This record gives sequence, C-alpha cells and structure tokens, in this order.
Amino acid sequence: MNKNLLIELFVEELPPKALKKLGEAFSAVLVDSLKAQGLVGEGAQATAIATPRRLGLHLTNVAPKAADRAVQQKLMPVAVALTAEGQATPALLKKLASIGADASVLPQLKRLPDGKAEALFLDQLVPGATLAEGLQKALDESLAKLPIPKVMTYQLKDGWTDVKFVRPAHGIVALHGAELVAVSALGLQSGRTTRGHRFEASAPELTIESADSYAAQMREQGAVIAGFAERRAEIARQLQAAAAKEGLKPIEDEALLDEVTALVERPNVLTCQFEPEFLAVPQECLILTMKANQKYFPLLDAAGKLTHKFLVVSAISPADASAVIEGNERVVRPRLADAKFFFDQDRKKTLADRVPGLAKVVYHGKLGTQGERVERVRAIARAIAGLLGGGALTEQADQAALLAKSDLLTDMVGEFPELQGIMGGYYARHDGLSEAVALAVEDHYKPRFAGDELPRNEVGLVVALADKLETLVGLFGIGQLPTGDKDPFALRRHALGLVRMLSERAPTLALDALIEAAVPAFGALIQNPAGPLADFVFDRLSGSLREQGYSAQEVDAVLALRPQRLADVAARLTAVRAFAALPEAAALAAANKRIGNILKKSEEPVQAQINEALLVEPGEQHLAAALTNAKPIADGLFHNGEYAASLRELAVLKAPVDAFFDGVMVNAEDPALRANRLGLLKTLHEAMNRVAELARLAS
Repeated sequence: MNKNLLIELFVEELPPKALKKLGEAFSAVLVDSLKAQGLVGEGAQATAIATPRRLGLHLTNVAPKAADRAVQQKLMPVAVALTAEGQATPALLKKLASIGADASVLPQLKRLPDGKAEALFLDQLVPGATLAEGLQKALDESLAKLPIPKVMTYQLKDGWTDVKFVRPAHGIVALHGAELVAVSALGLQSGRTTRGHRFEASAPELTIESADSYAAQMREQGAVIAGFAERRAEIARQLQAAAAKEGLKPIEDEALLDEVTALVERPNVLTCQFEPEFLAVPQECLILTMKANQKYFPLLDAAGKLTHKFLVVSAISPADASAVIEGNERVVRPRLADAKFFFDQDRKKTLADRVPGLAKVVYHGKLGTQGERVERVRAIARAIAGLLGGGALTEQADQAALLAKSDLLTDMVGEFPELQGIMGGYYARHDGLSEAVALAVEDHYKPRFAGDELPRNEVGLVVALADKLETLVGLFGIGQLPTGDKDPFALRRHALGLVRMLSERAPTLALDALIEAAVPAFGALIQNPAGPLADFVFDRLSGSLREQGYSAQEVDAVLALRPQRLADVAARLTAVRAFAALPEAAALAAANKRIGNILKKSEEPVQAQINEALLVEPGEQHLAAALTNAKPIADGLFHNGEYAASLRELAVLKAPVDAFFDGVMVNAEDPALRANRLGLLKTLHEAMNRVAELARLAS
C-alpha cells in the first residue's frame, strides 16, 4: 500500500547563505531518484525540509516496492553465441552465468535483427526495487550531488573513521507511514528519533510517530517549523504585522529574508529602535550596516524614508522579550556610531582633494592606475557629450567624470564597497556642487544589474556610458575577454548596461561611433578592439532580446544588419513580426534568400543600377515598374522610422517577383542583359532588406 515518506538528516548548524540551495537540491535529487526507480505514484507532492539543523523531505504516495519490469536484454551476436550446429558456445554460457541464468533458458532466447546481423535476446522479469533499496540509492545520490560550499572532515564516535560533509551529522529519520525504513549514510543508521529547537523543545529527543505526524510534532513538541517555504512565509507575515502596528513598512530584501529563514527554526519578530540622531547619516549607510552586519529589517515610512525603528527575527520566544530587544538595540548602536564617524570624517575632505590619491591606486597591471583611468573616462565623456550637443553638457560631464571615483578613497566606501557612487553623490552635494553633477556621480555605475534603474539625468548618462566604454574598450584592447563562465571584470554586465542605455535613453547615438570615440583615450596602451567588441555587444543584445520573447528568426533577421542605433531595434522587431504575419511574407523571404544566393555567385561586382532600355522580357519590365513605384514610398517610410509600414509597402512586390523568376533567365548569355538583371535584383534586394534581412525569415 502506498504511504507517505519522510526522510530527515539531522546535522549541526548549516551555513545560512547556502541552506536554501542545499535543501532544494537534497529533496530534488531524492524525488527524481525515487521516481526513476518507479517508487513514486501519480500526483505525489514533495515538501522540502530545511532548517539550520536539518535537511529532509516529505513525499506523498510512495510505494513499498516498485512494480516488476519486463526487460529484453541483448546477449551477443548469434555468430558468437552459437556454433555452426546451433549449440551454445562457452562465451554464451559465461554471459548467461553473469546475469544469473544458465543453459535452461536457451529455448527462451530470441534471434532478432541487430543492424546488419542477428543477435540473441533474453526476455526477463526484473523484480522492482524495495523502498529500502530505492531510498538507499536515492540518499547516496542526493548526498553525492549536494552543492556543498565547503566540505568539513570530522570523526565518528569510534574516534577513527573520517567523514566528509558540509557539517557533522548526528541522526537520520526514515519513515514510510509509521514504518521505519532501514537506510544508512555518513556512518549513521536510520531511526525515528530527532531533536527539536536547541532551547525550546519540550524534550531533548523527539520520537516521530509517522511521516505525516512529523510537521505537527516538530512544531508542537520540537518548537520548529521544518519546511523552509513555510517558515519563510511565517517570517514575512510577522514582519508585515509588526511593521503595520507601527504604521511603517519593512524594507524588501528577498536575499535577506532567505538568509534569516536559514538562521532560525521558529521565528519571533520583535520591534527595536535606535537613537533618532543617527538618522543624520545617509540612510543607505544605516540600512546596509543593519542588513549586512546584523540581519535586521529596517522600517521605512510611507515615503520610503528610514525611521529609527527596525525589526529583529529572533530564534527564541521568551515570555518577556525585553532582554532580547535591549540586547539587539545595544548591539546595533556601535555599528551606527561607526557609520556616523565615517560620514563625519569623510566630509572633512572634498572629493576634488581626493583625486590625486587615485594615482596611487592600481586599476589594472596593463592599464595603469585609477587616476589614469579617470582621465580616460573624462576624455570619453567629453567625446560623448560632444556627440549629444556639447556646451554645458560637456563641462558638467567632465567635472562629474573627474570626481566620480573619488569616493573609493573614503572611509565609508572602504567599509561598505556597495556604497560607491552613492556616497560620492552625498559628498558632492556637501562640497557645493550642482545637483546635476551630484546625480551623475551617484548614478555613473548604473545600471549595476539586470532591471536596475538607469542614470536619472543626461550628465549621468554620459558619464555612465563613458565608464562602461572605458572598461569594455580597455579590457578588449588588451585581450582580457570573458571565457566560458569566467568574467572577472563583469564585461557581459557592462555590455548589457551599454545596450540598455543606448536603447532606452540615447536614440541618436551609434554604437560603432561610440566605440571609435573611446579608443583614442588609450593612446598606445591597446590594440583597436572595435570589431570584436561590437560583436560582443550585439551578442549580448541578441541574448537579451530572446529572453524578452522574440524568436531567434526575428532577432537574427534584424541584427544581421547590425543597426547602429540600438534604440531602433525594438521598432524593427515589431515591424518584422508584423511582416511575417502577411500572406506574402513567406514567398518574399524565400525570394530574398534566392536573390542573395544569386548575387553571391556573381563573378563580377553587381551595381544596384537598372537600364530601362535593356529590360526586354515582360517579367523584368513589370518588376522594375512595380519597384519604381513602391521603393520611394517605402524609403520615405523607412527614413521616418515607420518600419512596419515600409515593409508592408514592399509586400506588393510578391506577384511581380514570382513572375520574374517564372519568366526571366537571370544568367542570360548577353553580358549586358545579365548585368542589368543582376542590377535589378540588387536594387530589389537593397530595398527589401533595409529594416531586416528578410531571408532569415525563410524556413
């Protein structure tokens, strides 16, 4: 009879940042292995168990034994298995013995085709695995495949045997319904006893009655919420409830929520506070120190401004929580005092005064110091600002680029590198610089990651483009390209940031022109990487567009033309999708492919020119006339950015194109006629492939 299965591995405190992944991997491999062995019934539900001191799985509808399976086993070729008289050879008898059979099965063997020859096959009924056998195999696989960040070596109680695992393990529970399943791992034998909360369990050990009683027993007797997802949801609920009592909201941080879930077995959210005078420090500093160092949840008001209250997820639930609250308030105070000290000290020196110090900070062995890098970013920023109009923009971009890296030398950024740029903005305002420059200093790293916001003003956009271009051009120029999954300088992320800024905020800037504008800043330090770098950027763009839902055909058709204004790409893709839906699309795509092949095979260069006097066949006359009528209209629509309308206008050419190929011999014997027909096709090809390379849409 199918019953529910429980397996729990009890261990010492697991690394919190890895717990979620460990729990998911442990349960997933168990489930997959048990299913592969035929031990799991239809519609089975799996619940992963992961707390600071346990990994496990609750799985419904598990069979005590897998069904027997009929299998047909290939033995060996007939020529090897049987003598000329049809008797079994020693090789066949040895093979049978190896699979637990003997000569008595010879009448059951089947001769079946096997390629060009025949082979002998034996039909067997293979007994299904018992749950104990299957679970042992699944457990061994799961432990072998765990993504352990760092392995520990420890000794068993015998004092001699070494075991390697993420943390020392002390017990295994394995129950099928109420029945014990005998398995072993890490030097331990399975039983039905485990331990609950380190301080609040009702007894030192808990005896689990059945797989289905586990969750309730752990909660009621063990003071543990065993399921990671359930415990996470409970923490989120308590955070919202505690914040609502104060009329505030907790900061949203999924990674912090995961980490805190991995630190407690039964959460108890408490409200604490610190002295309001610390709020004079930029809230990013206070929030970061509370989250990173203490795992606290700062509370924000309705406007998103930090308040002097915060939430703690405690691992204990005493009747009087005042001591816990006071302890957390006492611990956070020196952290906030350090942040205030750093902020006060940093403001004693201006950003401009820190610039010379960047000459002592190494950026890259082949590309010099941060000071030299700043000068390159300034030069590139001035060039980009010139492309956008120059004037005041050039002056502000130059000033922001000069100061953007200065906060790397501040105490605050030294303590919290995540605040680089952000603190520069605060210090720029303190130094009396314009808001445009302060925002640019703050935003010049943006976008820092996928989905991050872009720079908020034009000065910030220019400096952010210059900063990313300096990194990309410099590292490509010295051959420091990403390889496989290794990308130590985050060049893929820089390229995607460049793509986003050009696509969403800089419609007039051309990619090749930007790269060429950046190269002179390096002088003789690098080789010009324009070609490989452009390929890299378009490759990143291609991947991004496919992730957004565009088909490979659509993306390839548009990017084959290497459109330099990336802001046009979305409109071109929309146009291609609309064109592909037209009844004429398939025939025109195929015709474009055919035309492209014809032009490639031409032995002489083909000019997109038509001599009407040489149009002698009706098919070429009609095509030339239709093209003459449609092309000016399509070109006008293309220049106005109306790409879909431009392609729609050219769809009328289907009938004359079909008629041309049906009635006209392109490779005429007369060289003049042949050249003119090729010129007609070249003119048609150029007209139809301005938005995208339509041949890529041909199936």
